[in-house]
Amino acid sequence: MSPLPGAILLGLENAISLTVVRELGEQGVPVHGVARDPSAIAIASRHCRQWTLRPPGPIAAWLPDLIAHTGARAVLAISESDLVELAALPPRIGDCHILVPRPDRLARVLDKRQTLVVAGEAGLLVPRTWQPMPGEDFAARAGEMPYPLVAKWANPQEILPVLDAAGLPWLKSDYVHGPDELRALLDRYAPIGRWPLIQQYCGGVGLGQMLYMQDGRATLRFQHRRLHEWPPEGGVSTLCRAEPAAQHQAQMRLSEKLLQALDWDGQAMVEYRYEADSGRYWLMEVNGRFWGSLPLAWHCGAHFAWEAYRRTVLGQADPARPPRDDLRARYMVPETKRLVRLLLQPGRIEDARFRRRPLAEMTSYLAAFFDLHMRYYVFTRSDLRPWLRDMAQMVRKVVRRGS
Repeated sequence: MSPLPGAILLGLENAISLTVVRELGEQGVPVHGVARDPSAIAIASRHCRQWTLRPPGPIAAWLPDLIAHTGARAVLAISESDLVELAALPPRIGDCHILVPRPDRLARVLDKRQTLVVAGEAGLLVPRTWQPMPGEDFAARAGEMPYPLVAKWANPQEILPVLDAAGLPWLKSDYVHGPDELRALLDRYAPIGRWPLIQQYCGGVGLGQMLYMQDGRATLRFQHRRLHEWPPEGGVSTLCRAEPAAQHQAQMRLSEKLLQALDWDGQAMVEYRYEADSGRYWLMEVNGRFWGSLPLAWHCGAHFAWEAYRRTVLGQADPARPPRDDLRARYMVPETKRLVRLLLQPGRIEDARFRRRPLAEMTSYLAAFFDLHMRYYVFTRSDLRPWLRDMAQMVRKVVRRGS
């Protein structure tokens, strides 16, 4: 059997990139990583054949030479900023496929306003959303919105340099409990004349439906439920479980319909807040890059990076194997932060429903180490060095803080 052509992965710093390296490497794809930090955990993986410290300047200035040097036939990326740069390049450089969506498709997904409009037209349930604009009567709006609310930027990549220039912090989300808090938030951003989306807070649990789209149809599907998040009210998935394919089937069809309406190609996660009592699925966003809970999909056999590689580079069209649906996965560092907040800082939790019983939380946290269906975002016995590097870095951080 002839060796498979190599792939270049931009970004090696987190559990998502580590999963992509492992996934491709296990299939026999030589992975050449590009890292911003020589201590990046994915460098330590036995599946990372080579790595390069990221050169300065835009990707277009140095990627063609790297492709020529490595002979890679595919380029993948983790961060949205890298996806935006790569999307501006031709879909192929020589024989190398740039495995990112085209700019118009990517822009529709990165802009949450556009996504919500398309989703509503496709028949999905979307939360009430207001985009503040200059000249509006903010006081009147603040009096009529349904509280609590969540504020989040429609297009983070676009607003980041604006916030930075004004000395304002970027917050992924901000919780608002009443009109006074909303007016204070709007005043905070008045100097730049730009405001985040103000969105109805939706209860329930996080449900992610992942699909790989090619030519308007899904060739791979996987779904998971978020059991724990950081922060507790909603954010990064810290404990998640696979959901059987027989569940949420109607919603999976709607997710595919939405991606068809967005003319999407490649991997995406359609993210919901699911209310089991009412059966409602509130659309939160479409994540057009590799997502935080990708390690669970990999453990279950839903290999999205390999799906992109094999279909594009190798031209394979056979169906992917059905993934497992009986596993759970933990992201230990933020999962531990979550436990600490629940035990020691319950007053900092925005939603009282997440202030759980301390003893039950501690017991559940410890019992999970003995769960035979539990897997981990970083730790795996078959590729131990990334976890050892991660632990060593954590110890060094603790020592530095204590000195």
